[in-house]
Amino acid sequence: MKCVINSQVVLSQPPEGPLTGYIKPFAESLSEQGYALGSIQYQVLLAACFSRWLKQKGIRLRGIGPVHRTRYLQYRARHLRPRQGDCGALNNLIDFIRLQSAIPMEKRPANRLTPVEQCTQAFERYLLEARALAHATIINYVPFVHSFLEDRFGHGPVTLAHLCANDVVRFVQRQVPRLHLKRAKLMTSALRSFLRYALYLGEVTLDLAAAVPIVANWSMTSIPRAIAADHVRQLLASIDRRTPIGRRDYAILLLLARLGLRASAVAFLELDDIDWKAGCLYVRGKDAQRLELPLPTDVGKAIAAYLRHGRPVSTSRRVFLRAKAPIRGFLGVGGIDSIILHSLERAGIDAPTRGAHQFRHGLACEMLRHGASLSEIGQLLGHRHPQTTTIYAKVDLQALRTLALPWPGGVQ
Repeated sequence: MKCVINSQVVLSQPPEGPLTGYIKPFAESLSEQGYALGSIQYQVLLAACFSRWLKQKGIRLRGIGPVHRTRYLQYRARHLRPRQGDCGALNNLIDFIRLQSAIPMEKRPANRLTPVEQCTQAFERYLLEARALAHATIINYVPFVHSFLEDRFGHGPVTLAHLCANDVVRFVQRQVPRLHLKRAKLMTSALRSFLRYALYLGEVTLDLAAAVPIVANWSMTSIPRAIAADHVRQLLASIDRRTPIGRRDYAILLLLARLGLRASAVAFLELDDIDWKAGCLYVRGKDAQRLELPLPTDVGKAIAAYLRHGRPVSTSRRVFLRAKAPIRGFLGVGGIDSIILHSLERAGIDAPTRGAHQFRHGLACEMLRHGASLSEIGQLLGHRHPQTTTIYAKVDLQALRTLALPWPGGVQ
């Protein structure tokens, strides 16, 4: 006897077992996320089979755990023809049921965390809740702190009161030769933040943050690697704006080129961040700072075209969404970098780098050559410190001369 789940999915027999009541809502959720029909049918069938297996084993809904997922996959491997997507489909199902609060969240007990992991997690919560740092900053800081603590305490208890300046200096001296300059400076920033946190907790009595060595700053020895203005025009012209993906990619690249946004700002841009009446948009900079930027007409038109004729139907508030299921916003900058890479390859452009920052550098260089001051460039790019913008002063000596202040008395 066939069982109709919805207009898209029909099972050869009615579902049975502890997951029966969740099969239909699961199918609807997959459809809303934009999964293809074949994928929906496969995942729903797998869910029904899993539910039947749970019934045969006498497992109730609240008792479902990771071990049952593993055992069922082993059962399928022995008795059925397993598919590569079986594990991912089961994860989707269990995550969906957890969101309905039908089974408990899968948590690793605190007593099974190592002392280093417990300390690192507490620091991560502090950065998020007390410091309100940007998610990207936290992700960059935590691994360095974990490595530092593991280097000092190993798998034993973490006693921050035992830390001394030599521990900090030795760790930095060992790590710096292995790291790129930017990563090395990020590591020292992470350590200073953690050591101030330890002082805040009262675990240490000295400000060990002052003991973190300063990494030599050689950034002024190199000129920013910027994409040429002609290449930007060539790249934008190569995008096929007749397709939904093309409209999305064109709007993203135009935002990068015209406003010099960071990849993270584009990836996490939300519908509420655009003020269409005022002609501006709000982006999140470093340290969760909120910047107001003008919305150029061509950029606004490109975003509007994507929203009207390219963006998939979704409950997500993100402006730019993935084109494939699950339909949602980008999880990070990787999606933006992938769009840039494929667009450059398709246009046949040999760009200086493959990331989003080349557009940011390119915009700054063009502004400088057209007479903009370093302070104006820094304001548009959201630089917190003036010295960050001075790197662009090396790009064009002729443009730099136009920024020089006249000598007193008219001396040339």
